[in-house]
Amino acid sequence: MSASEVPTSRSASESVQLFSSRSTDYARFRPTYPDALFTWLASHCAATDTVLDLAAGNGQASAPLTKHFHRVLACDASAEQLKAGDDWSDVQRFVADAHYLPLRGGQLDLLVVAQALHWFATPAFFTQARLALKPNGLFCAWCYSLLEVSAEVNAVIHRLYRETLAGYWPAGRSSVDAGYSDIQPPFPLIESPPFALEAHWSLAELIGYLRTWSAVKQWQQQHGRDPVALIEPQLSSAWGPADQRRLIRWPLHLLTGFPNR
Repeated sequence: MSASEVPTSRSASESVQLFSSRSTDYARFRPTYPDALFTWLASHCAATDTVLDLAAGNGQASAPLTKHFHRVLACDASAEQLKAGDDWSDVQRFVADAHYLPLRGGQLDLLVVAQALHWFATPAFFTQARLALKPNGLFCAWCYSLLEVSAEVNAVIHRLYRETLAGYWPAGRSSVDAGYSDIQPPFPLIESPPFALEAHWSLAELIGYLRTWSAVKQWQQQHGRDPVALIEPQLSSAWGPADQRRLIRWPLHLLTGFPNR
């Protein structure tokens, strides 16, 4: 998919409404990114003065960046998302659209987009990113794949994801399924190590996470029922003891490069 073929700002606006509606749940049940990812990003930056976490949501990527950069900025189109989450008081937050960044030119050493590029990967956005970055500034966007638990649990979740919720995912979700391989930024990409999110969750935490899915919200609005509740018996059987904590893994896919080199 070329940059001109990805979802428009209308799709981005729809995503803002979806995620703002349950910003507290989103902050509570989303997994955290590995520390090694941020260490690797900082090591590839010529300087570590200023970084922007674009479409920051509740700060999942912003807070870890404070360990590596002197100044961390975070923006999102949703004010509700920016108010959710904890432990990111050191981050300068502001509401902004990805296509209209209120930054001076050549300000950023790093610009990251975590699990959101598919909403606005347009030529206009990449122009904004290039203008905001320093000559040797690094750009990195990433998404994570469908979670992996065990063959039995995976099978139940895959049916929910690919069958029950088919047609309810917002435009752009196909790019996540493709690991962003269909998005072609207008600059060369560099290779990155394999990263993954990992968490040890109970069944209740997994169910809470599934209910943050945008397609779950869409399906529930149309049918007046909770699609996750429909699979809870099968999920419980596949999981085992409800209080058992199991390793859950989400592979990460990165698009990284230097737009101004």
